[in-house]
Formats: sequence, C-alpha cells, structure tokens
Amino acid sequence: MRIALINENSQAAKNAIIYESLKSVADEKGYEVFNYGMYGKDGESQLTYVQNGLLAAILLNAKAVDFVVTGCGTGEGAMVALNSFPGVVCGLAVEPTDAYLFSQINGGNALSIPYAKGFGWGAELNLRLMFERLFAEEMGGGYPKERVIPEQRNARILNDIKKITHTDMLTILKEIDQDFLKETIAGEKFKDYFFANCQDQEIADYIQSVL
Repeated sequence: MRIALINENSQAAKNAIIYESLKSVADEKGYEVFNYGMYGKDGESQLTYVQNGLLAAILLNAKAVDFVVTGCGTGEGAMVALNSFPGVVCGLAVEPTDAYLFSQINGGNALSIPYAKGFGWGAELNLRLMFERLFAEEMGGGYPKERVIPEQRNARILNDIKKITHTDMLTILKEIDQDFLKETIAGEKFKDYFFANCQDQEIADYIQSVL
C-alpha cells in the first residue's frame, strides 16, 4: 500500500511528528509513505485544508497512492474538503477506535485527524495507536463481522452514487481556478512522488502542462 501524508498550513509544524508515527507503523506492514508536506519550513508552498482536498483527490484518482492521511486543526475541515471530490471517501478519527471502525465499516481511502484540538500530552502515542488500528486488517472487513455483507453493499452504493453526483477528476482539474491548482501542486516533492507513481496518463499529462 502507498500512503500519502498531507498537512495543511496551520499544522505544518507537526508534520515530522505525524510522519514518524505513520512511517513506524507503515514500515512494519511493508507499506510506503510519501510525505507531501507541508513540512513547516520557511517559504514553502502553502496548503489550506481546501487544497488538501484537491491534492488528495489528484493523488487518489490518478492512483498515485492508495490511501491519504490528512487533517487540520479540528480534522473537520479537511474531512469535508476531501469528501467534496470524486473517488475520495474520507473519515474522521480522534482516537484508535474511530480509525479502526472507519477502516472496517466504511472501507474508505482517506482519514482526517485533528492536530490542534485535543493534541496534547501523549499525542504521538495516540497517533501511532490510531495508525496501528487503521491498518490492522484489510479495509472493509466489517464490524461486527456478521455485518460485513450489508456494510460492503452500502460502501459500494455510496461509491456508485458519488460517480453520479461528482464530475470526473480531469474535468475538475481543467475547470478549477488554475492558480489555485498550481499552488496546490507546488510542493517541494510533488513532482518526484506524483509522476513516479501516477497511473492515469490523462491526469499526468494535464498536471504536467500546468507545471
């Protein structure tokens, strides 16, 4: 599994803490983590939680990653932003049980976490435990297990509905404010990570033309 970490600007200073917690769990599972920032450096390209949503949608729809870990101060804004795009099902987790139940019941491909609200003593421990539970079992396995069939059916229905109610990603990229798009993909490591892993040539070609 390839996992992207995306931080918005207000919580950029916590990127290293989040990355180390995520990578420690991913390494044990044999997963790859791509840290798209923000990194908390002076002068780096800014990402708002709305741009988190756009960047996550680009990565997931282009199949450059399989899962996105993101968040903001409360986690709410990033979750809403990600769910505004096609091909993205993002949950919110405050503690490990949230992460586990989302992975098993909803089987989504993104998780938003609060990095300001409640982020105090033991925060890095809570992060690690959340990531352990998030990736403990195959996504969509059901909870409780006897509910797996209706839960998987509901997840498929939601995905089908999103295909109807959302414009496709390439159209969004062409119609969205191009300056906003350029700012979103201006991260230090975006080009290296994205083009090495992108599996949708049309999206790759358009992103390349924007860059």
